[in-house]
Amino acid sequence: MKPQANRPAFSAQHKIMNLADLATVLHGLRNQGRKIVHCHGVFDLVHIGHIRHLEEASRYGDLLVVTLTPDQWVNKGPHRPAFPEDLRAEMLAALSCVDYVAINRWPTAVETIKLLKPHYFAKGSEYREAKKDVTGFISEEEEAVQSIGSQIVFTEDIVFSSSNLINRHLPRLTKEGAEFLREFSARCNVDDLFRPIETARQLKVLVVGETIIDEYHYCQTLGKAGKEPILAMRFDSSESFGGGNLAVANHVASFTDNVRLLSYLGSEDSQENFARSKLSEHVTAEFFFMPNAPTIVKRRFIERYPFQKMFEVYFMKDYDSDCPEAVRFRQNLREMLPQFDLTIVTDYGHGMLDAQSVDILCEGSRCLAVNTQSNAGNHGFNTISKYPRADFVCLSEYEIRLEARSRRQELRQIVHNVAEKLNCRKVMVTQGNLGLLCYTRGEGFVRVPAFTSHFTDRIGAGDAVFALASLLMVQDVPGELMALVGNAVGAMAVEIIGNRSAIDRVGLQKFLVSLLK
Repeated sequence: MKPQANRPAFSAQHKIMNLADLATVLHGLRNQGRKIVHCHGVFDLVHIGHIRHLEEASRYGDLLVVTLTPDQWVNKGPHRPAFPEDLRAEMLAALSCVDYVAINRWPTAVETIKLLKPHYFAKGSEYREAKKDVTGFISEEEEAVQSIGSQIVFTEDIVFSSSNLINRHLPRLTKEGAEFLREFSARCNVDDLFRPIETARQLKVLVVGETIIDEYHYCQTLGKAGKEPILAMRFDSSESFGGGNLAVANHVASFTDNVRLLSYLGSEDSQENFARSKLSEHVTAEFFFMPNAPTIVKRRFIERYPFQKMFEVYFMKDYDSDCPEAVRFRQNLREMLPQFDLTIVTDYGHGMLDAQSVDILCEGSRCLAVNTQSNAGNHGFNTISKYPRADFVCLSEYEIRLEARSRRQELRQIVHNVAEKLNCRKVMVTQGNLGLLCYTRGEGFVRVPAFTSHFTDRIGAGDAVFALASLLMVQDVPGELMALVGNAVGAMAVEIIGNRSAIDRVGLQKFLVSLLK
């Protein structure tokens, strides 16, 4: 059936404005004595709860203005928002109770409130207790409303969750992952996950390992060179990230303010200023300079569309473990270890952590978490057995199988053997799209399915999982909770290009809330 020819076409586009123009319009309406009500949110899936909220809010004044969180600031984990900002704006504008819609420019409504100066700022009843808001944004919004002499009001009606509806009716998880989360949420609540995340703030953490500068050179593939059997690429742009233990320290610093970093840089082309500029303000770094060597750089050449790594070049030299700087590093390490609740070792196998350093770490750490990585620079020689003792080990399945020299042995037996060999109370194995396997002495094994099957970039994802899992391990968090949080961190990390940003505490908490709804 075709639309009736005499029925006028409806368009809500005239209600959608940019913030600057909207501020001008509202200024004029305010001078005319019109009362303005402002609502703000993500509105990822507009439902009856939103409609009731907006209709009730509109009755506080003469005009209802709705601003929504832009895509880049929707912090609810991978695959969110489910609907892009332009469609979310169009949906809101189609509601008769809404007079104007704008897409925000900031992560929160604080600056927007000050710009638009509404008479009333309306929130749902679930936000009445600001102390329950993990983001802290509600308190900041209340302060912004008070600063302009306006009033915050709360609507009272049925409450639905967009995240819950999306999880139930627009599932992005595997069937196994969804079933696990349903079963887990029936016997645990999100506070069980939030509690150790919050108490991690009190920890004193030492991060030890190689500094790596990750360079991404974006290119366009031209094809085979005319006269040589090689691939020709045209350079487009590049960016550099703080990788290796710089990235691990930044992840840790998102959850605790007391982080110390010990690492090597090269005396040749040290890039010290760059390395320090990439560290969180909560990280105190002490660098030692290896003579006759550069700071490690891993330069990757990437086909921009699609995002595909083509090849990489390592810039590094072997470390001299007998040089004065290496001796000074070991002495500092020995003196510092007793001062920290947790020592996190990121061993990329490029020579920084020799046998003497390993012995000092194993003997002097109050609680020791270790990750040894296999890569093209160490050819698989850097396995976990170089450490005679660890309290927590986090490895990929490939890396722990290298330790066992077995492709086919049952994984749980390998994990158990490693735990016994290192007298290790917790072992975590990352398995890519299969999720995480976690072993805890006294608890046994638990496997948590992956929470995403899509990835943008896997570089640094394992480091992020290791960093957060270590903070939970030192608090004796059960293996199932560690694996659940680890999977959430991994799902977030594979959406980040390189180590462009660290896992954010509030973002992680919001993602966990959305998963368990």
